[in-house]
Amino acid sequence: MNILPEVIGNMNKEEIRNFKLFINRTEKATARKDELLFDLIRKQFPAYNEQKILLKLYQTDDKNALYRLKNRLFEDIGKSLTLHYYDSTEYNIILNYLFLSRLFQDKGQAKTAFYYLTKAFRKANENEYLDWLDIIYSEFIKLSHETLEINPEEYIQKRKDNRSKLNKVQEIDDILAALIYRIKVSQNFAKQNTEILQLLQKTVNDFSKSKDVKNSPVLRFKIYQSVSRILLQQQDFKSLEKYLLKTYDEFTKEKLFNKNNHDTKLQMLTYLINSLFKNKKIDLSLTYADKLKSAMDEFGKLLHDKYLFYYYNSLVINYSVKNIDKAIEILHEAKDNSSIKKLSIYNVFVYLNLAVLNFDKRNFKESLKNLVKPMMQDAFKHLDEAWHLKLAVFELMIRYELNDFDYLEHKMERVKKEYAGLLKKEEYVRQKQIIYLIDRMEKSEGLKKDKQLLKEINALLDGIMLNSTSDTDIIN
Repeated sequence: MNILPEVIGNMNKEEIRNFKLFINRTEKATARKDELLFDLIRKQFPAYNEQKILLKLYQTDDKNALYRLKNRLFEDIGKSLTLHYYDSTEYNIILNYLFLSRLFQDKGQAKTAFYYLTKAFRKANENEYLDWLDIIYSEFIKLSHETLEINPEEYIQKRKDNRSKLNKVQEIDDILAALIYRIKVSQNFAKQNTEILQLLQKTVNDFSKSKDVKNSPVLRFKIYQSVSRILLQQQDFKSLEKYLLKTYDEFTKEKLFNKNNHDTKLQMLTYLINSLFKNKKIDLSLTYADKLKSAMDEFGKLLHDKYLFYYYNSLVINYSVKNIDKAIEILHEAKDNSSIKKLSIYNVFVYLNLAVLNFDKRNFKESLKNLVKPMMQDAFKHLDEAWHLKLAVFELMIRYELNDFDYLEHKMERVKKEYAGLLKKEEYVRQKQIIYLIDRMEKSEGLKKDKQLLKEINALLDGIMLNSTSDTDIIN
């Protein structure tokens, strides 16, 4: 993978300025080829024409010199970014202190190494970074070989106590990582993995009995992560709403939220907005959407771009019930936002929502136009197969409404063949029924006169109304 254009193309103005200062920190007699290469790649991005760049810089077909230049440029960009961000987060500060401690330890200056290691310890201990503390305690023990000022037994015991906490945290992290990945890929449109849920539930039950929970914000946040994931995956939105309102209020009153766990605060607000929406509390959901927007501006808009899509989504889901035209207006605003454009998975969901809302308004041509666009995105192929099936069924519905019967017949046969395996499974019985009914409707000479067909259609609709999992469908 040619990563250099991606790195350069996504650098912001401050990063570019810092890089230019970094490479020009010494006097130069002539123009630098690495700077010329940097500017050429940035100007071409997202396109990248290596042959054109080669001729511009070297006037030859031999690429060896260009490859060496690219490698040097890539390394220098990494160095400039490291220097630029060395103190931008607590994590980076600790890493820098550890680097300096190791540097002076290797130089045989144990006292200076101990000074920087102590600073790293204070920062890690202050923020309860258990993984960093494990490394730092090991460094203290190692440094004790060089000086009598350090009693290794003290740090050996501290490392044991810390590892006891760390093991519990990592156990939860491992399970959450697997669960989060499955949620992202399936978007709840695939069958739940009950084995992971059971394992997570058991771990939470054991973990919540720990005596350290009440005194440790880190452990309390881990409990929140676990419980919210279980309730979300079980689609128990009433319990999730109640739990989130209580937890958010407690964490706010106790002032547990800070810069280091700001991501969790924004995530909690996002979950709360969605659970309130699921429970049909539209106005209250929009109230918390305003809270999310305000929180996104905190700490110098630290995570603003990361949560911008979720903020737009919180508005769209609520206004799709309250005011469809406003929801469509918000989606068009999101579609044109540069931060949203950067991730193709966001574009998939923006266009899909436009397709759904236009379908609801019976703007079938516009609906089809927006449905086709997600299928052309790179992120589409990474979506769960269940997603692909339900999007295909959605297209059949639109084609029927547009009376595009020639294409409909061809597309229907493709869907039956391509998703034959899924359509045999019980959880996709509605999709199978809809395909069957659209086929019958398309061939029927008079739908209103076909009493048997109307009976089957009404039976399907009644079944959907009674089925609590029907809200996982793309179209109601």
